[in-house]
Amino acid sequence: MEESTVLWMLSLVMLVGSCIAGSLPLVMNLSEDKLQLVSILGAGLLVGTALAVIIPEGIRALFTGGSNNDQEVHSDPHSLIGISLILGFVFMLLVDQCSARRSGVRERSVTATLGLVVHAAADGVALGAAATTSQADVELIVFLAIMLHKAPAAFGLVSFLLHEGVDRKKIGRHLLVFSLAAPCLALVTYFGIGKEGKETLSNVNATGVAMLFSAGTFLYVATVHVLPELMTRNSSNYTHLPIAENVPASSSGLKVKEILVLVLGSFLPALITTGHHH
Repeated sequence: MEESTVLWMLSLVMLVGSCIAGSLPLVMNLSEDKLQLVSILGAGLLVGTALAVIIPEGIRALFTGGSNNDQEVHSDPHSLIGISLILGFVFMLLVDQCSARRSGVRERSVTATLGLVVHAAADGVALGAAATTSQADVELIVFLAIMLHKAPAAFGLVSFLLHEGVDRKKIGRHLLVFSLAAPCLALVTYFGIGKEGKETLSNVNATGVAMLFSAGTFLYVATVHVLPELMTRNSSNYTHLPIAENVPASSSGLKVKEILVLVLGSFLPALITTGHHH
């Protein structure tokens, strides 16, 4: 009961925080430098969380979730580690490619929202799977990584929709759908996996598969979108959108301060979970 209560609270904070961040472009102009630093820290946290938190916990869940009395060769979880990671990465790749192939001014707003909703949904799967591990520090690290990535994304989405001339009421609906995606998928994943549903037909822990899948999506978002787009030094307010047309061709890299923030964000999850015992 306590686990579900914490997840409900985190989901509510995620919903409200995303709505607030997305509403900022409607009422004020946030400093580009500050938004850039938050985005870079979020990118570092995505990478660090995937590599130092989600992947180890996912592997641990795979090996501890199955029945100890049934050691069947064909259900060896080793083979699922790489497959789950690749599936998460490829899933986000296909979503982006499908989004990029849609054209037309009216479709761009729908495409932008759809792409980010899928990203947010994958984030929700990560949080929901983390909640089933009963490790509070893991859950909080995943939540922090999601929020520092999700808030700039919400800001970027609304800025882009304003730039496209979309009606403010429609922008509000787009923002609400985006904001609801992660909390809803987190709850669906948590209660869907559940205590009875943690093991699949082949005796494999579904929690581990879900976490490794979400780690693949984290790595894709961080390495294919967030980092390259931040390094382009583009001054537009919607560089966080998963649309190929918005990625500038030139790149001048990061400043020293930004590199330090990125490195700090990457190591922070590992440092926080250093004393984590299994």
